Amino acid sequence: MASLVESGWRYLITNFNDFQLACLGSFFLHESVFFLSGLPFIFLERAGWLSKYKIQTKNNSPAAQEKCITRLLLYHFCVNLPVMIISYPVFKFMGMRSSLPLPSWKVVSTQIIFYFVLEDFVFYWGHRVLHTKWLYKHVHSVHHEYATPFGLTSEYAHPAEILFLGFATIIGPAITGPHLITLWLWMVLRVLETVEAHCGYHFPWSLSNFLPLYGGADFHDYHHRLLYTKSGNYSSTFVYMDRIFGTDTGYRKLKALKKTGVEDDGKEM
Repeated sequence: MASLVESGWRYLITNFNDFQLACLGSFFLHESVFFLSGLPFIFLERAGWLSKYKIQTKNNSPAAQEKCITRLLLYHFCVNLPVMIISYPVFKFMGMRSSLPLPSWKVVSTQIIFYFVLEDFVFYWGHRVLHTKWLYKHVHSVHHEYATPFGLTSEYAHPAEILFLGFATIIGPAITGPHLITLWLWMVLRVLETVEAHCGYHFPWSLSNFLPLYGGADFHDYHHRLLYTKSGNYSSTFVYMDRIFGTDTGYRKLKALKKTGVEDDGKEM
């Protein structure tokens, strides 16, 4: 497997230069992973399939879904791509490389764990600041246009928010100057996580059923349903920041009530 990955990587660096791979390659990878993982949830919602796993009974209209896709394409090409191009010199200065040999899995996994921890911390405070009155009204309310989120709404946001919270995602790699393959893996994992958190479905195989501190769709869906002053659940991937600062108390109380209701129903039967 390692030799196959190395052969594939050798082909890439032989046929494309660093700039093409880091900017255009990263953009293409992001768009592919994002839309391929997010579009199925639109079709699930429209078709009504797997509705027993849907967190909210309300559905988005086709017009609302199409508006989301149109805006996303605009933001991705006019905000995300230019940011990737502009930030390229910074990443190169900090030591990012694409050459062989590839980093060991120990190095890759250590760096990605660090990125998740740092991203959770920075995202939590940035997200919480966006829920102050002025910033919510003028910036973050765009993301909350969808009280019933679906996968693609994960990146539907005001351009200022894309830049503001995007900092949480890139600060780890910017600090460590990783190999490009590490950056790509981090990007793929981060995209899949945020799409899942916004998908609107809680499946038996959802990671939050197996990882106690993982937020997932049920955790973040609660955040979208409530008014901005009472929502809480500001965390990104893992929920420890909300737990530490008590901003998930409403969610945990609701979960406890639901659990009690299920147990009561079972006793009555």
